[in-house]
Amino acid sequence: MKTAGIIPARYQSSRFPGKPLADLCGMPMIWWVYQQCLKVKELDEVYVATDDKRIAEVCRSLNIKVIMTSDGHRTGTDRIGEAASRIAADLYVNIQGDEPLLEPEVIREAILPFYSNPDLEVTNLMTKIKNPVDAVNFTVPKVITNRDGIGVYLTRAAAPFPKGSLDYAYFKQVCVYGFRPSALEFFADFGKRYGKARAEEIEDIEILRFIENGYRVQYIEVESETVAVDTENDLERVRGILEKRMNVRSGGGGRTV
Repeated sequence: MKTAGIIPARYQSSRFPGKPLADLCGMPMIWWVYQQCLKVKELDEVYVATDDKRIAEVCRSLNIKVIMTSDGHRTGTDRIGEAASRIAADLYVNIQGDEPLLEPEVIREAILPFYSNPDLEVTNLMTKIKNPVDAVNFTVPKVITNRDGIGVYLTRAAAPFPKGSLDYAYFKQVCVYGFRPSALEFFADFGKRYGKARAEEIEDIEILRFIENGYRVQYIEVESETVAVDTENDLERVRGILEKRMNVRSGGGGRTV
């Protein structure tokens, strides 16, 4: 099964313009994400998909494969849909360009279920919320599934509300998605015809387009310490984590990349 990893990256962002090129310990953030993807043995190819020449130029200078796409896409998965039309594969994996701490073994978890389940169309990852702040942080999508791990809803609110019981673990989305070609084609075609789906538009969570249209999105629980960079404060938090890791690897004698 040929599997292509695609990292959507855009320069314009309402909360953090230019964040794919934000400096992290001497390298742009998109470079860190790409390097993590290269460690995933199940990924036969890895590309960055962007509509911005500045991002493309930096990628090429760092030997990162890049595909230029339209600037009219409303979500990263719509952008991947265009890029996938130029990449022949049996499976496509969306790896967000703003999660430079994402572990390779975590990315694999979105891929492996497709080997054993031929009926599977879409996967997404989730991890248990350990920091109470994340449960009420609107930048963190929370995942609600049924007992089989099929996605019921995602929301930026603190949900479900614990009225009847406190016996509940909250989960946040880890933004790695696996798609069969047919599912990705549906997503992209829907976007061209109608734009975002209703709840997707309101919550600004793209995976809701599948759920609203009856797709069974399989959620896989993972252990992950990834941090999505949505703001400059998030970037500082990630920079601190990376600096600690690099100091440990270099024996405390300085940073290495």
